[in-house]
Amino acid sequence: VSGLRRGKPTANRVWGNPASVLVGDFLFSRSFELMVEDGSLKVLKILSHAAAIIAEGEVAQLTAQRNVETSEDRYLEIITAKTAALFAAACQIAAIVAERDAGVEAALEAYGRNLGIAFQLVDDAIDYVSDADTMGKDAGDDFRDGKITLPVILAYARGSEADREFWRRAMSGRANGEAELAQAGALLKSSHAVADTMARARHYGARAIDALAGFPGGAAKTALTETVEFAIARAF
Repeated sequence: VSGLRRGKPTANRVWGNPASVLVGDFLFSRSFELMVEDGSLKVLKILSHAAAIIAEGEVAQLTAQRNVETSEDRYLEIITAKTAALFAAACQIAAIVAERDAGVEAALEAYGRNLGIAFQLVDDAIDYVSDADTMGKDAGDDFRDGKITLPVILAYARGSEADREFWRRAMSGRANGEAELAQAGALLKSSHAVADTMARARHYGARAIDALAGFPGGAAKTALTETVEFAIARAF
């Protein structure tokens, strides 16, 4: 688990796990109080459903942890649940609160979902090619935690048997120090795994922007488009 988020020590690092979990529980319950105060059952339904999907996604990620045989399709299912569901819900709710029609609501939901997938793909790529100052969290955490992300899935699928044995050993936690992290980086580069992960991120980013095709030009559309561009460009 990373000890840094957005360049600052995490609550877990500063105050420990019990206090952090309790504060998280408080914020979670408070969020539902605010949703009820809004008076929209539709908003409450969307956010409560998103919360359930996110939890399911996190459980699925734990199930896949250290399993180098995880498929790309399964990985996409996991990140769609654990990350993109929140983006989609937030964007869909914006349309509801603004009292827009069903077409706008569906477009913003699609925008958020594809943006969320792109965002997570970039996040998983930069864990191997960036540093703590750039990322705002510790580099190499996914590798050390045995998280099976798309760069690893692609490198494993494209590697020799010796390469695959390295990934099995490293992801199991038997050998995942700095030397192994450097070797992982070399294998990811030679297999074009990070580059192809970024290509997929750009694909989903383009889908997010395409979802806005029916929107009129203006500051709002520009801001949404630039959000996608930033989410992808932050990698380098």
